[in-house]
Amino acid sequence: MTPSRKFARRSLLLFDIVLGVAATSSMATAQSMHDAASYAVIPRPTVLSPAAGHFTLSRRTIVVADSALSAVAHRFVRDIADATGYDVPVMRTAATGASAIRLIRVAGRDTVALGAEGYRLDVTPRGVTVRAAHPAGAYYALETFKQLLPAAVFRDAPLPGTVWTAASVHIEDAPRFVWRGAHLDVSRHFMPKEFVKKYIDQIARHKMNRFHWHLTEDQGWRIEIKKYPRLTDLSSCRDQTMVGRYVADPAKQVFDSTKHCGYYTQDDVREIVAYAAERYITVVPEIEMPGHAQAAVSAYPQLGVRPDTTVGVMQVWGVSKFIMNADDATIAFMQDVLTEVMALFPSPYIHIGGDEADKTFWKSSGLIQARIKELGLKDEHELQSWFIRQMDTFLTAHGRRLVGWDEILEGGLAENATVMSWRGVAGGIAAAKANHDVVMAPGSHTYFDHYQSLNKNAEPLAIGGFLPIDTVYSFDPVPAELTAAEAKHVLGAQAQVWTEYIQNPKQVEYMLQPRLSALAEALWTKKARKDFPDFMRRIPAHLDRLRAMDVNFRPIEQAKIRP
Repeated sequence: MTPSRKFARRSLLLFDIVLGVAATSSMATAQSMHDAASYAVIPRPTVLSPAAGHFTLSRRTIVVADSALSAVAHRFVRDIADATGYDVPVMRTAATGASAIRLIRVAGRDTVALGAEGYRLDVTPRGVTVRAAHPAGAYYALETFKQLLPAAVFRDAPLPGTVWTAASVHIEDAPRFVWRGAHLDVSRHFMPKEFVKKYIDQIARHKMNRFHWHLTEDQGWRIEIKKYPRLTDLSSCRDQTMVGRYVADPAKQVFDSTKHCGYYTQDDVREIVAYAAERYITVVPEIEMPGHAQAAVSAYPQLGVRPDTTVGVMQVWGVSKFIMNADDATIAFMQDVLTEVMALFPSPYIHIGGDEADKTFWKSSGLIQARIKELGLKDEHELQSWFIRQMDTFLTAHGRRLVGWDEILEGGLAENATVMSWRGVAGGIAAAKANHDVVMAPGSHTYFDHYQSLNKNAEPLAIGGFLPIDTVYSFDPVPAELTAAEAKHVLGAQAQVWTEYIQNPKQVEYMLQPRLSALAEALWTKKARKDFPDFMRRIPAHLDRLRAMDVNFRPIEQAKIRP
């Protein structure tokens, strides 16, 4: 028996509590093995009350939905069609007694109680009923329902002999945080469009609702900008890439001697944004400035502080000194870029980076020093703040919100900025106390490019750090230092996948899963309902779903589990 099968079997035998059941449940322990497989919902619902019997999805099943929830219904039947082989019809009404999955849009007080993403789900032998105030809630209810079916429902081809039954249950559920996201860096290593869609699918399966798309870097520019074609003609391709660890002596650095190229056309972007929207995911684009800009400067040298210096797209990892200029022309250039970005992304949030801006060239540039004096600023930190404020004002005028990494706090925070706190949570605390919204993204709990084992020789080469699944699960985005009023500024959190050492989609998945499952529960499930041992009893069934989706993941039995 393989280690993974041993672990799954052991988890089922050890399961001694009812998954997700309200505290008052008196369900017999004798049914625990059945419950582990039947009710292994991730993330854990607010209320999950098992009932007798089961519902069978068959060729005679229909979906009933009014016009408000019709799109959700059609998305669901498309999702299950390949696995089941069923052409399930969507109807406005159905005869009493029909085998039906009914989507009901609630009104009145239920609208407030359920919120934008909450739902109630009842599965009985007679049928399935979903109640939600908004389409997103209905979508999440059906994602939960799919988890009650055999894992094969997530396949893209039928599995002969599968009986599509779901155990009877009553579920009430709603998320704790409004920002539940996952980030993907496609600049260090470009990822194909179809994989970006698959990544979005994984986010959606976990009821996450933000995809942070990191599109520009020192090592590559990945989005087409019509007004400035050299950004993709030149900046989307680097001549070679470093191999292994960074070496201080350039003569000893090893390279692969292979061009690394790729970018997304504007049509690609529209396709991906629409794909995400169908799954109630907002795509948040990131365009780095004023640092992490070497790729852009390589195509348009006037953007840099040394326009007479020729520089190519960066071939090693780390932070380039080729920071952007701070003159009016550079501001206008980047606002032109943002204009095209806003036309492609309906997201209310636009991320402008703002992190790790090496100011060495600013300090040594007479023009920059004169610019600081001209603007009446104190130093280079205030100049960066001034730069960010230009973008904040511009985005605000267009009805958008600026998001930046926590370095944008240095020199003064732009009036309408949302802070993404990655250097721990201190930046998030400072921003929340200043009445700014915050997304928590600390490396200690959300950087999925870190190792998953203390035995690094047993893992693929990674950037460093150690982040096991139990640490991810333990994350609470709301620091104890915040008052109740300040805590309301914490929108939520997200996973980060930086790809310096992650070269292809299968490696991305290995680093992502099952840590994403743990973070999804940490962000969705109410704090009082979080239970790591219970999560570990549910995860074997969830890994079967990942297998069905052809998702690579790190075997769970290798994970470090704290006592």
